[in-house]
Amino acid sequence: MGLAYNSKSSSEEMITEYLPLVKQIVDQMNVKNKHEFDRDDLVSIGVLGLIDAINRYDYEKKTPFSYYAKWRIRGTIIDELRKNGKVSRDKIKKLKILNQARNDLQQKYLREPSNRELCEHLLITPKELYEIEDAIHYLSQYSLEEVLFVGDEREFQLIDVIEDTKIQSPEEEFLKGEKEERLVNAIEKLNKREQTILNLYYKEELTLKEIGEILNISLSRVSQIHGRILLKLRKLLKSI
Repeated sequence: MGLAYNSKSSSEEMITEYLPLVKQIVDQMNVKNKHEFDRDDLVSIGVLGLIDAINRYDYEKKTPFSYYAKWRIRGTIIDELRKNGKVSRDKIKKLKILNQARNDLQQKYLREPSNRELCEHLLITPKELYEIEDAIHYLSQYSLEEVLFVGDEREFQLIDVIEDTKIQSPEEEFLKGEKEERLVNAIEKLNKREQTILNLYYKEELTLKEIGEILNISLSRVSQIHGRILLKLRKLLKSI
């Protein structure tokens, strides 16, 4: 994205220049249940976020426009999906139930429960367990802090948004820093493959399909593994 934004740059030029960024964000999100929104719909919604970023961007702050626009685009898509009921409360409920079942069985057996034991405890099939784990990737698109810190009293933004809507209090800054430190410590406890997947997805911003090609596994398998990694991170965060 080479166009340097300034007051003389036209909106049309900016939209043309950063349209590939919109498409990249849509592809990386890998939104499920697209019977109401297909890829073109999501790209169109993302373009609205791009236009919003263009109108709000303050070039005097020296923040790279592409970085600012990325979160505006993503936020606009997420807001639209939320308004249309794409974030099911049932999915959050199932995540909490799975977490509780895993904790109960860990205490019972003093070890990590197997998938079979989880299924028997929850009275679900292996396919249903797979769907819950796969849904965690989907949920993380909307609220990664909900997945990792579910049950905490305060919400934690893992990704720093460029535009501050309010000044944080010293207490809020401390709590945020504390959770960031916990997250770093938890990630260090993951195995090499798990760290690689997180790095490719969150830092390199590759799509699940691209990650699957690198690791020679299917897209759905990457999604499931990502969900399991987030569950493992949550467990590690609670123990730190």
